[in-house]
Amino acid sequence: MTVDEGRRRDAFLGGFDKGTDAAPDSLVAAWKARVAKNPDGTALRYFDGALSAREVDAASDALAAAFEARGTGRGDRVGVYLQNIPQYALVLLALWKLGATALGLNPMYRRQELRRIIDDSGAVGVVCADTDVHETLGTLAGSTARWLVSTSALDYQTRDDPRVFATTQRHAPAPDGDLVALIDEFRGRRPSPARLTGEDVAFLTYTSGTTGPPKGAMNTHANVLSVVSTYASWTGLSDGDVVFAMAPLFHITGAVVNATISLLTDTALVLAGRFHPEVALDAFAEHEVTYTIGSITAYNAIYELPQAGPEHFATAKALYSGGAPIPPATVERFRERFGVYLHNGYGMTETTSAVIAVPPGDRAPVHLPSGTLSIGKPLPHLTARVVDLHGDPLPSGEQGELVLSGPQVVPGYWGQPEATRRTMPDGRLRTGDVAVVDEAGWVYLVDRLKDQINVSGYKVWPREVEDALYEHPSVLEAAVVGQPDAYRGETVVAYVSLKAGLNATAEELIAFTRERLAAYKCPRTIHFLADLPKTQSGKIRRAELRGTGTTEPSAPSKD
Repeated sequence: MTVDEGRRRDAFLGGFDKGTDAAPDSLVAAWKARVAKNPDGTALRYFDGALSAREVDAASDALAAAFEARGTGRGDRVGVYLQNIPQYALVLLALWKLGATALGLNPMYRRQELRRIIDDSGAVGVVCADTDVHETLGTLAGSTARWLVSTSALDYQTRDDPRVFATTQRHAPAPDGDLVALIDEFRGRRPSPARLTGEDVAFLTYTSGTTGPPKGAMNTHANVLSVVSTYASWTGLSDGDVVFAMAPLFHITGAVVNATISLLTDTALVLAGRFHPEVALDAFAEHEVTYTIGSITAYNAIYELPQAGPEHFATAKALYSGGAPIPPATVERFRERFGVYLHNGYGMTETTSAVIAVPPGDRAPVHLPSGTLSIGKPLPHLTARVVDLHGDPLPSGEQGELVLSGPQVVPGYWGQPEATRRTMPDGRLRTGDVAVVDEAGWVYLVDRLKDQINVSGYKVWPREVEDALYEHPSVLEAAVVGQPDAYRGETVVAYVSLKAGLNATAEELIAFTRERLAAYKCPRTIHFLADLPKTQSGKIRRAELRGTGTTEPSAPSKD
């Protein structure tokens, strides 16, 4: 850490507690310091609506009291099954005030996808959109969830943008109430004080591995505070800045370095529902956004808009892209058109989001042997090493597995001590990514050890997609791989052989998976082969399928 970086970080932490030397020990303490510093400053913006820090504090107090009245307390997990709306932030703060844990749930998940996480986490309650109440009730039947609260995306704004809201019709609330109505009912009340420590779990975020079912990473208050403080100082985030929640808040990137980083600083968090490029472009200009982080897919979608111009990014101080390394050509193309440089950032669910990033004002170098643009330099307090197969450190310029350690790394996976020991031996995270670190400290990802597919920043586990394909009566064998995609980073491609005498089209199989999986997990292309390549033991060779020719490719599916 440089002297300037250290001063910025100290100033940032000092702002939490009004100038004392003690840093906050929980996200609640940090939030209270933000409110005390500027209670009337705008904390949330949602189209034409706005909430001050004082209003957010009072609303989250009331909501916490409502959750407590339903038997929720310290250590309980509560699912947040919402898009990027103000209620998401209110629920986070309410849960933390109770000492409870926010369980991020992808709103695109359906049925068994959702139920698997509910069962594994033992969630006691769920907050969902009013449009999802009926299906969610069916999914939760017989689970550990004792209550379901719903909310409308129409609340906290009056613009009713038709690009976002297909209808302004309100739906019946969940059995345990409407969120805004509960805030009104419990207004003026506060929950019982929770004695929090840095070891309490703030977020339980699920990530898919390559050899088993999804695992819940336990992102503690200390983990989140570490990332928020270092990333805020690294990017130069300061009072009065405007943060746009471009990444989904159920994802660790959106949850921490879009939402929480804004909630814990004197900045405004702009929300606009599920990402829509035209709406996002308007938000940049209307709210004079200074900072955001999102997937390269989102930036590509904005780039494709003919009306997009430099004026939309006139106030931008730092734009970051996470989830996948950005191709050098994409960065240059964006800069030439809009005058803004896209900075790479790298993180994992297990590192509580971004821990390696390109410093503002710097331009990432290219690794000449591979043509890969650097993902940046390690943030303060993170130790990044490249090791060989035996775990021994390698010198600069040599490639090996990237291993990370520091206060950002989670203590483990929920209920999975063996997976924790395997992935995080002695607290050192084995990322599964092959990297090179040069003498100047720049990190380059040059390959992957995992079969995991990265679609627009979302992780896809091939086995899950293959299992869905195997449910089709005509499918004999299936293998799923990721292939490079200029728009999404990677795209899901399936190779299928059919049972003798049975038929199926690519379009039919894609539609079949869409009934069972979130849209981003579904194959966009299906290739039919008479027989899939296998090892002598009968294991399908995914690596051999990458780049394989086809006999009957589908047309790309549409999201």
